[in-house]
Amino acid sequence: MKLLFSIILTVIALTSYGQLSRKEKKAARKGTAVQPTTLSPGSEDADFVAPSVKMRKEKKKSRGITYNAQKEYDDRMASRAKTNRYNERMLMKPQYANPAYFGHKRKPKRHAPGKLKYCKECGIRH
Repeated sequence: MKLLFSIILTVIALTSYGQLSRKEKKAARKGTAVQPTTLSPGSEDADFVAPSVKMRKEKKKSRGITYNAQKEYDDRMASRAKTNRYNERMLMKPQYANPAYFGHKRKPKRHAPGKLKYCKECGIRH
């Protein structure tokens, strides 16, 4: 009978302890009181007074793009357009546009068939 009574008492104690939150369990082990939070306000004690809610200034929401951000964006776009114009101008050079250059900076000379040399740059004998 004593064994049955002790088992029942242990089960009741464990179930009530199992329903506590992590903070409550920690406080129960230490023997201290749990501080109420907004998520778990705890019991409604008469001696507990909620701290007064302070009026906080709300953050102003952005009304759009700032002047600096717009200026930085315009600068980036201008430099990108300048780079593109430069690249197009470079592609108009005969080294890129004329197929006779074979990727060389200067047009390769035409040698006689017996004097042809293997070119390391383009892999052609000329």
